Amino acid sequence: MAQAPLNIVLIGYRAVGKTTIGALLAQRLGRRFVDLDAEVEAEAGESIPALVQRAGWPEFRRREKEAVRRYAAQRGLVLATGGGVVLDPENIAQLQASGRLIWLKATPATIKTRLQQEATQVANRPGLTAQGTLGEVEEVLAAREPLYEAAATVTLTVDTAAPDQLAQEILNLVTVWEQATP
Repeated sequence: MAQAPLNIVLIGYRAVGKTTIGALLAQRLGRRFVDLDAEVEAEAGESIPALVQRAGWPEFRRREKEAVRRYAAQRGLVLATGGGVVLDPENIAQLQASGRLIWLKATPATIKTRLQQEATQVANRPGLTAQGTLGEVEEVLAAREPLYEAAATVTLTVDTAAPDQLAQEILNLVTVWEQATP
């Protein structure tokens, strides 16, 4: 009996394209796409900024961890994680056990440009530091990069590549991985 395919898990900082690329990839693979931040929002009945304002970051991280646990227990999904999922080693262990982690990596300049291009992006992402969403990019990214690197099976730079191109690159990787798995 064939084993269900591994999950494809997209990790990386805010605004690197995890949701866009994940949806494209899932469509091409014929798999279910799950955006973990969207799942947390749906279950909480409120946006992440509202949840964080009402209950704080610890409550958001608790809900995120529960979503990771639930979806990592499934197979054959394409998952887009929140940027801070790598802060919890248990999240990473569960995600690695369920599939391949792909770090979508961008420079701070690219991230800031993307956040500035869409005002709703900034509004929908609560600040992680007192500097605010745009001011914190370099500091928070520098702290998280070693965690993304340690967690990732593969790293793809997204600065100049189109989402369609990146989805195709990942699809090519998935094809190789699945052919190598008995």
